[in-house]
Amino acid sequence: MTVAPAATAAASTPAATTATATPAASDPFYTYDGSEPLSSFAPGAVLKTRTLQYHLVGIPTPLKAIQLLHRSTDAQGRPAANVTTVVRSLTGDGSKAVSYQSFYDSLTPEDGPSRAIAGNLTLGGVIPNVEAVFMAPLLAKGYTLVIPDTQGQRAAFAAGPEYGTNTLDSIRAATRSAETGLSDNTRFGLMGYSGGAIATNWAAALAPSYAPDVNRKLVGFAEGGLLVTPAHNLKYVDGSLSWSGVIPMAIIGVSRSFDIDVKPYLNSYGLKVYAELEKGSIIDALGHYPGLTWKKMAKPGYENINSVPDLVTAVNRINLGSAATPTVPGFIAQGDGGVLEGTFSNHRGIGTGDGVMVAGDVRALARQYCATGNSAITYRQYELLSHVGVPVVWAPLAMDWLDDRFAGRTAPSDCGRIPAGNSLAPEEPTPLS
Repeated sequence: MTVAPAATAAASTPAATTATATPAASDPFYTYDGSEPLSSFAPGAVLKTRTLQYHLVGIPTPLKAIQLLHRSTDAQGRPAANVTTVVRSLTGDGSKAVSYQSFYDSLTPEDGPSRAIAGNLTLGGVIPNVEAVFMAPLLAKGYTLVIPDTQGQRAAFAAGPEYGTNTLDSIRAATRSAETGLSDNTRFGLMGYSGGAIATNWAAALAPSYAPDVNRKLVGFAEGGLLVTPAHNLKYVDGSLSWSGVIPMAIIGVSRSFDIDVKPYLNSYGLKVYAELEKGSIIDALGHYPGLTWKKMAKPGYENINSVPDLVTAVNRINLGSAATPTVPGFIAQGDGGVLEGTFSNHRGIGTGDGVMVAGDVRALARQYCATGNSAITYRQYELLSHVGVPVVWAPLAMDWLDDRFAGRTAPSDCGRIPAGNSLAPEEPTPLS
């Protein structure tokens, strides 16, 4: 598995290079090795730049991609270095751009979109290649694409706040690099599905406080298949035929993000699953653990996941219901046909969903935004579509919706017509069982 770009040298940023074939795991581009401490740079500062050919399933194309190593912030507020990729439209003028958040969902950084674009081939990295079907129409419309590695270099799967800061700092970096053709005057739309929706919504929610300079550039956010209250999702997919492998993936990712050791709570089978997925992707989890439950992985006394206090604290920190309301228009889509993907649960207070995401949570979040000052919310729920099916309908609608925002048309509103949803209140720890 190699990065094999044929590239031209970039200039003017702190470390501009021509990319060469390098094993992905040891690619020095991803490491900040400057003499100044990373904390001395402002979030979004460009640390390295390289220009290479855009690769599709490892095959170089004539399209150029600019990759930037930039300073960002992790889920605990610590300085971190991350990578984003900018693809310039052949027909655009740099005045408008879409930050496209990939749903690459993985516990290894080798599966990130920047690696796939650079030519790295991994099983988990197939997803960023497939997403070219969503990105190509945007380029054809004249949008420059900014494609962040939303999960960071530790692959912090499901850690929404980190997804958000990585996305916002990616936009900052893209407008600070001369090679991208973007500037402070460029307007941005946010777009993402599933894991990409996590990044999209957290970026929109954090922008007013974390990156007001970016928030002023945003025209809106378009997303589908959203994770809102992770504690609900863990219970919703418990025992699912297809999606139950997300339980250990999410627990590993969240514990990694907040430096929690969950292994003392796992039995021998739980430790086996942990080891199998510690560096796995959604492709390794989806359908591989039919009927898996947290109870099957937990030691006696911890059969209720809420009996692990540190984990309860962590999932509450990534509950979008406790985050701020975005100040820009939003288009939110959600499926509710989860039975098509083998998720049959309908727990009280959680209800149904698309197989992995809980529809009642998404409705509640949309209603919360309406009630807290953002009336420019469009909500679409597809009763007969599952998580895999919704993107076929969502993507063209999301693109049209973003086109209208860039054109300055007034954003439509579904406020007052969105059905009631679930409580988004934080989880309470429970005593040992």
